[in-house]
Amino acid sequence: MSRRKFIKNTVLGSVASSSFGFSLKNLKLKNFSGPRIISTWNHGFEANKVAWNNLKSGKGGLTAVEYGVRLSEDDPNEMSVGLGGLPDRTGRVTLDACIMDNNNDCGSVSFLQNIKNPISVARLVMEKTPHVMLTGKGAYDFAIEQGFKSQNLLTNKSKKAWENWKKTSDYKPVINIENHDTISMLLIDENRDLFGACTTSGAAWKLHGRVGDSPIIGAGLFLDNDVGAAAATGLGEAVIRTAGSAMVVEIMRQGASPLEACKEVVNRISKIHKNRSEWEYLQVGFIAINKNGEHAGYSLKKGFNYALHDSKNQMMIDAKYETE
Repeated sequence: MSRRKFIKNTVLGSVASSSFGFSLKNLKLKNFSGPRIISTWNHGFEANKVAWNNLKSGKGGLTAVEYGVRLSEDDPNEMSVGLGGLPDRTGRVTLDACIMDNNNDCGSVSFLQNIKNPISVARLVMEKTPHVMLTGKGAYDFAIEQGFKSQNLLTNKSKKAWENWKKTSDYKPVINIENHDTISMLLIDENRDLFGACTTSGAAWKLHGRVGDSPIIGAGLFLDNDVGAAAATGLGEAVIRTAGSAMVVEIMRQGASPLEACKEVVNRISKIHKNRSEWEYLQVGFIAINKNGEHAGYSLKKGFNYALHDSKNQMMIDAKYETE
């Protein structure tokens, strides 16, 4: 038995015997008129269309979520994702992304510079390496080897915003605006198989080298094809501290609805951070979908929304929240 299989079997055995054991009997499968796609924020609306078209053309769920979020990566006006993303405090744009499929295969890149489509690099990490995550110069070198082109991701618009920020250099992110627009996408297909993707330029004006939750499997994104999927947006440090997306999925495993699961994890984050200095600008939101296609979003503070696309709906949904 390989080391990787040994570790996997050991972990699964431990989980099965713990309080987080497989209580899938709590989730009763219902009639499902799939597929269905949900994604974070307003730019998820158009991204969902791209994903839907890819799925309906037979390209599969993984390609659907990849090219769905690539729409935001390619848009220089989306200043929290890909090209044109707001830089760190040194003026450099650094990107994070991860992708995951129904077999729990996953790939991730962090602290990637000068490559505008980190989600596609993350997929190749999953498919062409024995690893889950590549970071920094190593991720960049791998991308170049795979045929990606190096380019300056700092647009004039983002550069001007950075230069204005430098006048005060005050690190107090604006809730729901500059660094909370990560796009996370979850998809369930007609076979009830789950796929997910997450991509971001991270917190604006961060320290050079900072990595958030978005490329971390279990924090920014997690799915279990027997249960459901979840993804996060907002201040990554708060999500990492709680293994947020993995916890949402585990709570759904116990029989909770997507809304109940998202709310529980947001409540945990609230309790942990209530007396921390970052509470003033802290925003965290989750989206989740289960094997029945039931979905929800929930955030700590008002203002989070998510996009839904299925055979009957193309709409934005205002998520419920804990506090104003």
